[in-house]
Amino acid sequence: MGRVVSSFELDPRLAGDCVVVGDFPVCRLLLMNDSQYPWFILVPRIQGVEEIYQLDDAAQQQLLVESCYLAEMLQVLFSAEKINVAALGNVVRQLHVHHVVRYSTDPAWPAPVWGRHPTRPYTDEALSEVMQKLKKSIADMPSFQWAETDR
Repeated sequence: MGRVVSSFELDPRLAGDCVVVGDFPVCRLLLMNDSQYPWFILVPRIQGVEEIYQLDDAAQQQLLVESCYLAEMLQVLFSAEKINVAALGNVVRQLHVHHVVRYSTDPAWPAPVWGRHPTRPYTDEALSEVMQKLKKSIADMPSFQWAETDR
């Protein structure tokens, strides 16, 4: 598998826009700090990768496993009407895969969420609620390592 590195560096824009949730075997799980949508991002912890095809076969397969696990969990956890999954990279070149929970009542529906409305960061209370939901859902996955947090 592509070399997952412990000294992995997250793109500064992702680091500024997101809250680190923790690590799957290959990807770091982030929560976009925009309370308008449950919006999560998987970032393979392999330096210098911009496209999925640049991952070796094992890392590609593991990324797909982690993405499908996350999408299914979000579908159930947030009673999603639709899960949008996308790897664009037009602004942030580091490979990252968005998983956005969508509803026909959300502010951007049916358009993509990118740039539709100014972000509304989570309050501490709302962020804590999302994290608690996640902890209950991911609890049965021993390979997931939670990020150290002060929340």
